[in-house]
Amino acid sequence: MGLDITVLIVDWSWLAEVPERERLSRLENAWDADETGLWDHDAPAVDGDWKWPQGPNSGRFAVYEFLHTLGSYKPHFWATHRWERVRDHADPPVRAGLDSFLLGLIWDGMDGESGRTDVDFFSDDPPGSYGLMIARSPQGVRELVATWEAVRPRLDGLREAFDEHAAVPDGWVRDFDGFARLLAEWGRVLTEAAGRGWGVVGLKA
Repeated sequence: MGLDITVLIVDWSWLAEVPERERLSRLENAWDADETGLWDHDAPAVDGDWKWPQGPNSGRFAVYEFLHTLGSYKPHFWATHRWERVRDHADPPVRAGLDSFLLGLIWDGMDGESGRTDVDFFSDDPPGSYGLMIARSPQGVRELVATWEAVRPRLDGLREAFDEHAAVPDGWVRDFDGFARLLAEWGRVLTEAAGRGWGVVGLKA
């Protein structure tokens, strides 16, 4: 699990201007371009916030920097591992809601049934691609926002079960607060994308 992940919200209509096989490359090239200003090493690094591009593609996408993750995919992986340990002890509405939410983003599910990519929008990863980990269309984003809004008020009811069955003394996502914070950040990403009518993409780095 040495992967890094870059999470972006993206104007789907901008990607749809090119054929399927070129969409991921279009996003990667725009994200990696010098003129975006995203890699300005003199700018202060801010975790838990957005990086908006400059240059010709400003207003087409933004990168979200998760708090305390250093860009690693490990916290997301371990959040799903903690969920697997606690889900049988969650109230049914919370279990159903978080199953759907996590399956749509970062979890492979108990039987490998992940639905985190809307594969019909992108063709196979082109040569040299960073790799597509998450691809949620604007419609998929809206559905996940609705799921999140339904489960969010009930989330704190999971605290006691999490402390008993899933908390660990060290490592990633050690306690309920870390788990809830990571989910809330995903909620923030989805809510921002939904408000713009955009999709969400996670790129492997």
